[in-house]
Amino acid sequence: MSASLRRVLVLGCGLIGTSVALALRDAGVRVRLADRDARALRLAERMGAGLPYRPGDPAADVVVVATPPSAVPAVLREAQDRGLGAVYTDVASTKGRVLAEVEAAGCDLATYVPGHPMAGGESSGPGAARANLFAGRSWALCPHPATAPKALAAVGELVRLCGAERVVLTAGRHDRIAAVVSHAPHLVSAAIAARLADADGTTLSLVGQGLRDVTRIAAGAPGLWCDILGQNAEAVATVLEAVVEDLAKAAAALRSQGGHVDGPLADLLVRGNRGRDLIAGGDLSAPRRLAA
Repeated sequence: MSASLRRVLVLGCGLIGTSVALALRDAGVRVRLADRDARALRLAERMGAGLPYRPGDPAADVVVVATPPSAVPAVLREAQDRGLGAVYTDVASTKGRVLAEVEAAGCDLATYVPGHPMAGGESSGPGAARANLFAGRSWALCPHPATAPKALAAVGELVRLCGAERVVLTAGRHDRIAAVVSHAPHLVSAAIAARLADADGTTLSLVGQGLRDVTRIAAGAPGLWCDILGQNAEAVATVLEAVVEDLAKAAAALRSQGGHVDGPLADLLVRGNRGRDLIAGGDLSAPRRLAA
């Protein structure tokens, strides 16, 4: 057990919250759980993620708000008002709007460290959680100027115990990066998968591994993803517009060139190779340091 992190309260027993709890339990931390969905709470408890929070439990060293982005400000404010912990963080995949709304809600910014573990899966709910979900992954932390160094250190210790490596950057830079590496890819995957929404059996029988790889993340919960995308709308729209421009040029080239891979089509394929090489050339399990 960490000498500085003995008790953690996780508010929200979905995939990420339950995975955080499981990882911390493996590290010897006492974990308490809370969720408005009694079934999710019971399942997380049965999985060994922790015990249900009870009024009168000692204050946690860190409270993890593991809710959809739009719910973070209200849940954080209530948790702070009730004095549930000494330090607070969240795991929402957007940061700029969340942080602005947290500030507008009058939350204590000194004890709050906005966070986002760069890990997840296409399945949701506590049943998909696992203790090693964050092993070797980056975990973005986007402290406000008012965040106390002591709070940042406490959340950094939580990140370490979960097997991840912290990456400190501004909320704005985080959201621009997340739009490229997570949010826009989800919509692109959904757009490809949508071409098969009414496919017949013959078409589906010809689906290969390439299409399965491209569309895997399209299985994400639509409600949650609408929340995420709406919270990072401008950055995601900017990425999508660039993708649409590339694809429009490729489509025009295909129609005008009769299949010759010259000009815009060849350029897109070459840039695609280069981008994929950069991804594949590095160890994807090793976090990358990003400047603020």
